[in-house]
Amino acid sequence: MTNEKEPTTEHFLYKRIVEELESNPFHRTMCTRFPPEPNGYLHIGSAYAIQTNYSMAQKLNGRFHLRFDDTNPLKEDIEYVNAIIEDIRWLGYDPGPHIYYGSDYSEQICEAAVTLIRKGKAYVCDLTPEEVTEYRGTLTEPGKNSPYRNRTVKENLELFAKMKNGEFPASSKVLRAKIDMSSPNINMRDPIIYRIVYAEHYRTGSDWCIYPMYDFAHPIQDAIEGITYSLCSIEFKDHRPLYEWVLQELDIPEPPRQREFGRLSLTGVVTSKRFLRQLVEEGHVDGWDDPRLPTLRGLRRRGFTPESIRGFIEEIGSIRTQSTVDISLLDHCLRQDLKQQTVSVMAVMNPLKMVITNYPDDHTEWLPIENNSENEAMGKREVPFTKTIYIERDDFMEVPSKGYHRLSPNAEVRLKGAYFIRCEDVIKDPVTGEVAELHCTYDPLTKSGSGFTGRKVKGTIHWVSAEHAVKADVHLYEKLLLDSGIPGEEDGDWADVLNPESLVIVRDVWMEPFVKQARPEQKFQFFRHGYFCADRKYTTGDKLVFNRIVPLKDTFNRK
Repeated sequence: MTNEKEPTTEHFLYKRIVEELESNPFHRTMCTRFPPEPNGYLHIGSAYAIQTNYSMAQKLNGRFHLRFDDTNPLKEDIEYVNAIIEDIRWLGYDPGPHIYYGSDYSEQICEAAVTLIRKGKAYVCDLTPEEVTEYRGTLTEPGKNSPYRNRTVKENLELFAKMKNGEFPASSKVLRAKIDMSSPNINMRDPIIYRIVYAEHYRTGSDWCIYPMYDFAHPIQDAIEGITYSLCSIEFKDHRPLYEWVLQELDIPEPPRQREFGRLSLTGVVTSKRFLRQLVEEGHVDGWDDPRLPTLRGLRRRGFTPESIRGFIEEIGSIRTQSTVDISLLDHCLRQDLKQQTVSVMAVMNPLKMVITNYPDDHTEWLPIENNSENEAMGKREVPFTKTIYIERDDFMEVPSKGYHRLSPNAEVRLKGAYFIRCEDVIKDPVTGEVAELHCTYDPLTKSGSGFTGRKVKGTIHWVSAEHAVKADVHLYEKLLLDSGIPGEEDGDWADVLNPESLVIVRDVWMEPFVKQARPEQKFQFFRHGYFCADRKYTTGDKLVFNRIVPLKDTFNRK
């Protein structure tokens, strides 16, 4: 983890805001906001921003607003709005009644633009998009004034009214703030604040054909809602002078203040909205909720809990700059959350048939097995034991290697929660020569819980009754990218960077009958295999599909 970390209880942003509030700059309730654009789904980085705003308001007895930045009709959709609200509530950051839409403030924002024109602080510009870029200059060279910069207030008012009335083609004119084309901050070089767009808006329909830019609309929306602190990620720091300029020129009393925190990235994870959309639209993944994606929908479908995600964010603490965190920390937080609350069940991924020759025919014995070895309060369940069972093929080795303590010819192991068994005979397929079946005997004196101490075995293996087992498909997920690097802007050929084994589907996995009634999103620990979740998309009453959330082994190195 490469970040500058402060204690989560009194991190740098909290300290700064507390110090500022000591001078009573606001005569209103402390209020923060999270302003997503409804053109995609939230991801783990979004959760970090939500937590920062939500927790700050909570600690300072304030309010938290969810406000949709829906001022671009070309990409936005009600589908994303509903998904974002659901995801935020699922995470545990419920805004309650404080859900707002930037598009509801269209009249006030337009009036603000007119105010700037009347003050001589905004003008209608006819430069093409390419010319605007050319005139803007570079990081080392100042820009130059637009030839339309000196239009009169009257002319600008008339042209802007015609823009609003739909009298000009799309992109033919824009409204620009009149600030300083020689400013070292490119954001202050007469930024565009309104453009012409002819598109149906998901909320306002065709009422408008001009739409404000985010940097102009955002401070006005904050002021309308009484936001005191606009907390945003570090890439908006260079936009802060424009945020403050808009509020100052509009004479907003006690204006909201923008403050920045570090942006979160994870090793080997795609969080760029553009890249995520590419992966989805080009069919590289199974939709926005693909369990390999860091979207909240994907994490939820894979089996991550809200508690584990919140714990992960708390573990990171507050960061000041662009920071990259090892993805294994998120897995670690998930294991910590699940290990004492999930039922451990037996599932056989690669089955090998075993017949216990001295066990009674047509007899079923129901054996008590603890639901969670680390949490006795979760009690026990009964598992059926019969003459024919399945074990993992990897739990048998015909010629055991040194240190192998599972089953082999004439060797003895314990069946979990059941008996000692000994392998007496190995039946092979006459065509392939592969082991097809084992014949074993059991010792009835060695029943688990009986107190038997006559001898010991070194290995314990899991099993399922062939008669009672239920079938399921299991999705084994690995990292989506081949290495731990984060794709750069120049990367675009996904075939070169995607891990071809990021999803392995195992068909016909045999499981104990306890999982038969598994509900979508219900989580289990599969003995020796890891933590799994019933897939919310494909699990039905007739079909079980489980996603591996994480293996049992924890690879996170706290140091």
